[in-house]
Amino acid sequence: MILDFEKPIMEIQEKIEELKKISLESGMDLNKEIETFEQQADDYRKELYANLAPSQKMQIARHPERPNFLDYVNLMCEDFVELHGDREGLDDRAIIGGLAKIDDRPVMIVGTMKGKSTKENLEYNFGMPQPEGYRKALRLFKHANKFNIPIVTIIDTPGAYPGISAEEKGQGSAIAVNLREMAKLEVPVIAIISGEGCSGGALGLAVANKVYLLEHAYYTVISPEGCASILWRDATKNNEAAEALKITAPDLMKHNIIDGAIKEPVGGAHSNYEFMAEEMKRTILSALDELDKVSKSDLKSQRYEKFRKMGAFLEYDV
Repeated sequence: MILDFEKPIMEIQEKIEELKKISLESGMDLNKEIETFEQQADDYRKELYANLAPSQKMQIARHPERPNFLDYVNLMCEDFVELHGDREGLDDRAIIGGLAKIDDRPVMIVGTMKGKSTKENLEYNFGMPQPEGYRKALRLFKHANKFNIPIVTIIDTPGAYPGISAEEKGQGSAIAVNLREMAKLEVPVIAIISGEGCSGGALGLAVANKVYLLEHAYYTVISPEGCASILWRDATKNNEAAEALKITAPDLMKHNIIDGAIKEPVGGAHSNYEFMAEEMKRTILSALDELDKVSKSDLKSQRYEKFRKMGAFLEYDV
């Protein structure tokens, strides 16, 4: 899948392929010309991806071939054992979690799950969890807390499922309980937004000591389309909304919403799964090394203060 802003690169690539074909058919030596075009494509690609607009990053974050939760688990972890169910008779496939090891370090790893085909997306509800998904995640968090196991969450969701069935089962209260209970955990919690991180659907897994964002992911209180629909009654103004919402890593770091950005390969995470998983793994292990030195009570207070400080407030004398 070629994104619209990538078309100039594809045009250069087509010229390269055309020159290679001419060289093969005619026997002409066109290596110098081919190398020139290849260098031109490489330079343009690097410059392009270093200066993406929020709306362009949003397209990359939503790329259908972007690595999903199980891709990262398979590349980063050993001995993953999935744990099912919310203990109320339901098992939401939009949230998957279980015990694993990362470089022999036991962790409880939990994340939202998207598919890469229509069949998979139907199974995982397009990465939109229902209340039972948040209850399952909380059960795993409490299990980790009981046995002193660090928690890692990987989040890629357009938001919690907004359907009637979710409301009937207490979507709002399920997310609210997760926020409250995650704040009380006495083990290190690391959250990584790997693609889309929208609204309470993302925050329900992201009350963490360390919150990281992949370079081309985004994190926002509402989807740009939802914001545009409210402000301008026009969802097609999502690009303007994305700019105004300050949803990308540089702005989020500036406002102390996240703790850091994780570099993606040129072209986005979908262009090199192994590189992306290795960068993520390195970030997780570094954060665990840092948080291992923090006491249980300080882990709780640090997490609480982190989220209490978010936002800007102005006070006026009346």
